[in-house]
Amino acid sequence: LFKEFSSTSSTTAGGTVTSRVTSKEREKEKDLLNHEDLAGDRGMMDDIFDETYREKEGPKPPLRYVWRNIILMSLLHLGALFALTLIPSAKIQTLAWALLCFVVSALGITAGSHRLWSHRSYKATLPLRIFLTIANSMAFQNDIYEWVRDHRVHHKFSETDADPHNAMRGFFFSHIGWLLVRKHPDVIEKGQKLDLSDIKADKVVMFQRRYYKPSVVLLCFTLPSVVPWYFWDESIIISFFIPAILRYTLGLNCTWLVNSAAHMFGNRPYDQNINPRENPLVSLGAIGEGFHNYHHTFPYDYSTSEFGWRFNLTTAFIDLMCLLGLASDRKKVSKEVILARKLRTGDGSHKSG
Repeated sequence: LFKEFSSTSSTTAGGTVTSRVTSKEREKEKDLLNHEDLAGDRGMMDDIFDETYREKEGPKPPLRYVWRNIILMSLLHLGALFALTLIPSAKIQTLAWALLCFVVSALGITAGSHRLWSHRSYKATLPLRIFLTIANSMAFQNDIYEWVRDHRVHHKFSETDADPHNAMRGFFFSHIGWLLVRKHPDVIEKGQKLDLSDIKADKVVMFQRRYYKPSVVLLCFTLPSVVPWYFWDESIIISFFIPAILRYTLGLNCTWLVNSAAHMFGNRPYDQNINPRENPLVSLGAIGEGFHNYHHTFPYDYSTSEFGWRFNLTTAFIDLMCLLGLASDRKKVSKEVILARKLRTGDGSHKSG
């Protein structure tokens, strides 16, 4: 059920670090797998940081605003604010339905486009892949193919001009601003050079890509709105603004916080030389994706954390799918390797928990 890696290399997902290991620790690491071995097991290595990349010298390209996105995102958030005023009038079934839609759509991102398709950290059967694709369309955060491409670029060129939501450009940019302007030319260039053959070979993913727009209309907006109105006579206004608009807006912002807050606020017990942090509050909202210093250090770990189910509903979901025979081959880093990495490159915060 588990594929455990008792190894790692001295090259991290965030760059080369200065070794502080003793000779005994260095001897212990001699037999550890490097990223190339590990990538070969997963059939990919495009989520491993590329140390050879250098930002181009000279002035940065001018910002080009995408006014359609600016207007739509503004209207969406105004609609979410209006939805908050409707909560006291909503039936308890509607609020429960909105929560269910939030969790299902979140799993489409976390267990689906992130851990399964972007990092190939576990394997899923056809029924599970279909469910995660449906959930992904409900989340409406770009189709799986595009999400994976941008996320692999983010890992491979983290905190550089080739990173789609480069946190070095500030909180607002890494949170939502990157969607309101044209991509930096390096993001486009590097994204085109990635090997996405594994994604193109997945017929479920490519089917979603072909019919993405109608799937979003149906699953992100129509279905969440119709169910409360039809089954328990909820007001159509409340049915639309709470399970659809408010739920969708909260889902977006919880995902965006992984790009912004989890790259700026928190400790770095695994690798102090990279920007991503451990942020439990982000993990609560993003159902397990806030252990970001760990994730960028060990991007191939299916749990994105060393703590199992703690603040990590996505890990519990994947484990349940394995129990039911719908998932398998979970990649996991051994405790010995995690401890060795903490001692070698961490900020020391693991000593105080």
